[in-house]
Amino acid sequence: MTPGYALFDTSLGAAALVWGPAGIRALYLPEADRAGLLARIEDRHPGAGEAACPPDIAHAIALVTRLLEGEHVDLGRVQLDMEGIPAFHRRVYDDIRRIPPGTTLTYGQVSQRLNAPGSARAVGQALAANPYLIIVPCHRVLATGGGMGGFSAPGGIDTKRRLLAIERGTDIIEPSLFASLPLAPPTRQFRRNRRA
Repeated sequence: MTPGYALFDTSLGAAALVWGPAGIRALYLPEADRAGLLARIEDRHPGAGEAACPPDIAHAIALVTRLLEGEHVDLGRVQLDMEGIPAFHRRVYDDIRRIPPGTTLTYGQVSQRLNAPGSARAVGQALAANPYLIIVPCHRVLATGGGMGGFSAPGGIDTKRRLLAIERGTDIIEPSLFASLPLAPPTRQFRRNRRA
């Protein structure tokens, strides 16, 4: 079956979700423009077509949208298609999905949780290849000492910082947590009301 995709609006701009019969194959955060987003989908999912969302996909989109509006929602039950994903990456993704919104771990802490001490770099490589942004919340994993580490989505570290700020209900990350990082002024006000 040819994968389908849907574009949807979020507080960050137009995002896209790609799915197949086994579940979600990828979630893409906004690019500079719609053409860039469509080019990324075509490059990574040749032949994918825009399609009406099945109910489970529509539900996943609604959850992602709500999370990006500042609500604490659980994306742990969203079905992912992990065909072709290396075994270690799967373990990392499964573990990362258990980090609650608004909290963070370090790459080293994740490697300890996986009973794979010394694999912090491999954890970082798995997260850099994460096709399920937000659903597998790699933005919640930081470098030792509170540094942001990397982020492969459009906007890089600035996007990672914005995602954490949204989840914490703040305009910017608190300086006490990331004192070594320059803090950019917020570009929008984020909703602070949350539903359980």
